[in-house]
Amino acid sequence: HVQLVESGGGSVRVGGSLRLSCPLSGYRNSRDCMGWFRQVIGKEREGVAAIDGALRTYYADSVKGRFTISLDTAKNVLYLEMNSLNSEDTAMYYCAVRGRSGTCFVREIQPTNWYNYWGPGTQVTVS
Repeated sequence: HVQLVESGGGSVRVGGSLRLSCPLSGYRNSRDCMGWFRQVIGKEREGVAAIDGALRTYYADSVKGRFTISLDTAKNVLYLEMNSLNSEDTAMYYCAVRGRSGTCFVREIQPTNWYNYWGPGTQVTVS
């Protein structure tokens, strides 16, 4: 069965960097759509970055130029490289997979209810 478990979160100083990982255990469709989301307690979960079956990437305006989403198809791991972190990036970060067969194409980050598989999240704290 599909199991997503994020890792790489932690506490970092303002201006620092982190790389989040999400091994796609039990899931082999590398042409699917995948994404990273984040949520602060009391606020809605928001899309941070997305990648589609053609490896096109999309970012929220707040992270453009600082975050990079990538998929290592050999290792079957989804990554989120985060640089120049600031306090507003503090949140629980989640990886998500659409979970459909075939090649997925999108032109923007899709809403949370569009994705079928989610990890439990990893906390990122910037201070």
